[in-house]
Amino acid sequence: MIDRRRFLGWAAAGAGTLPLGGALAMKAGEPSRTARGAALHRAAHQLLETPHVLDDPFALPILGAQSARWLEANLDQYRGPGARGMRAFIVMRSRFAEDELGRAVAAGVRQYVVLGAGLDTFGYRNPHAGLRVFEVDHPSTQAWKRARLAEQGIGVPQSLTFAPIDFETQTLAGGLEAAGFRADRPAFFSWLGVVVYLSESAVKGTLQYIAARPAGSQVVFDFAPPSEMITEAEKTSRATRSERVARAGEPWISYFDPMALAAQMKGGGYASAAVLGAGELNERYFGGRSDGFRLRGSGRMMSARV
Repeated sequence: MIDRRRFLGWAAAGAGTLPLGGALAMKAGEPSRTARGAALHRAAHQLLETPHVLDDPFALPILGAQSARWLEANLDQYRGPGARGMRAFIVMRSRFAEDELGRAVAAGVRQYVVLGAGLDTFGYRNPHAGLRVFEVDHPSTQAWKRARLAEQGIGVPQSLTFAPIDFETQTLAGGLEAAGFRADRPAFFSWLGVVVYLSESAVKGTLQYIAARPAGSQVVFDFAPPSEMITEAEKTSRATRSERVARAGEPWISYFDPMALAAQMKGGGYASAAVLGAGELNERYFGGRSDGFRLRGSGRMMSARV
């Protein structure tokens, strides 16, 4: 949990995500705007909602003090219904992935691959003894992240391995192998905030790689259904958000029919593929709240096992 005094201390100290297979508009050596935005939402959640859906004490410090100061000065921007709905989805998907990971670890999985890691912080608060974490991202993004970690005094545990991959010249398989990943052993993969930015072929290629991993492997990712499958209110919300990220050079380009996607995955090497929507996820993570903090959009979560 982020204590408000610690938050202000970080600010006073002076002190996506490059999606797999795609390029984002970002300053050289820095993470994308959407990766920064997601981390800011995780940080804002620590300050604005109680109880937390996701406890992430590193969401703010990993961005550096400039972002901490900005968030403190602009916190009111995160109080509106649109921002709260987006934040609910962002913190839920991380919590969902970590809950699913916990079940996989209990079943014997000892490798966790964070695809398009961006500013994800799980590796620095990993509670699972014996679990090796691999962060996959573009080399320049990882270099920026590692510099922020050093500035903030956040240690990199021995259980964490950076797997820098430039997809212009490397494959996921090759990059993971170079990082010490054991392709002959089960692994858990999370792929959050990425799929909607990729081509359908890029998405299916990554899913095929995971499907070829040993039995017991699993992938969790979020995705969006096509417009003809969502409500008018959801279409309006989607239009606003998609236009915003498109202006930042990060357009949404891929949408999937939930049932068709699950069927394709089951026919392509996955033993099971379960899709969860707002109804199930609100019941699981937002039930009993009195502050109105809950999911309101059309995003879906997929959890599939090999």
